[in-house]
Amino acid sequence: MIVQFLKEFWLFGLKQASACLFGAYLLFWILLTKLWYPLDDILYRYDFLLICAILFQAMLLAFRLETWREGLVIAIFHVVATIMEIFKTSESIGAWAYPGESIVRIGNVPLFAGFMYSAVGSYLARVWRLFDFRFTNFPPLPAAFLLTIIIYINFFSHHYWYDLRIPLLIGTIVLFGPTWIYFRNDKVHRHMPLAIGLFLVAIFIWFAENIATYSHIWVYPNQSETWQMVPFSKLIAWYLLMLLSFVLVALLNRPQVYHREDFIISDQL
Repeated sequence: MIVQFLKEFWLFGLKQASACLFGAYLLFWILLTKLWYPLDDILYRYDFLLICAILFQAMLLAFRLETWREGLVIAIFHVVATIMEIFKTSESIGAWAYPGESIVRIGNVPLFAGFMYSAVGSYLARVWRLFDFRFTNFPPLPAAFLLTIIIYINFFSHHYWYDLRIPLLIGTIVLFGPTWIYFRNDKVHRHMPLAIGLFLVAIFIWFAENIATYSHIWVYPNQSETWQMVPFSKLIAWYLLMLLSFVLVALLNRPQVYHREDFIISDQL
């Protein structure tokens, strides 16, 4: 029993590491260029990171670590997120800022920024395939898609109207609360509530955000003078954005929905 647990724990870690390739790669260059970047007079840091991101994305596709269909969904999420970035960093909003110089940019947003969201989309697309995701009680896709549209609109509208973040969070729990995700480490599918799984991923993204802001890739207004930890309240925003990306991947993969008795169930993780 212990041997099987250790084996599955090891496989879980390996698969998660493989799914995080894009995000880990970007964090490596973000940290390295924070500590040492001698090319600023030749190539701005953001433009260098953009080149690194494009080359790695091309490598993932070339070596079939991502499929072209997954690449399309990741590209869509990239565009959706970049539009939000342009709005959030505009002079009238100023939710956060990119303090460095860059040549390849749209408004106040270096084009590299969209690839940080692509890393989230890449993770979800790859982890879905690597763990052979199955579901029980998955909500109808039209309802899930409508909820994510409202979530996306709220990222813009809350600057001018009421912030619906908490009601939307409750809406995600109502819609996805009954959903269980089944993932295969080795031979059998383990299971856990989907909402908890997405929240755990949001926590890891929050940690990555702290690394990125410490590395001065972008900064919030309260970090303009000295770095401070990103507030825990941002976890809700990342959870909602995670759900948006998850539904985009679900539209591609068409979730396989089963009844509990269809699985060989082992102890719940």
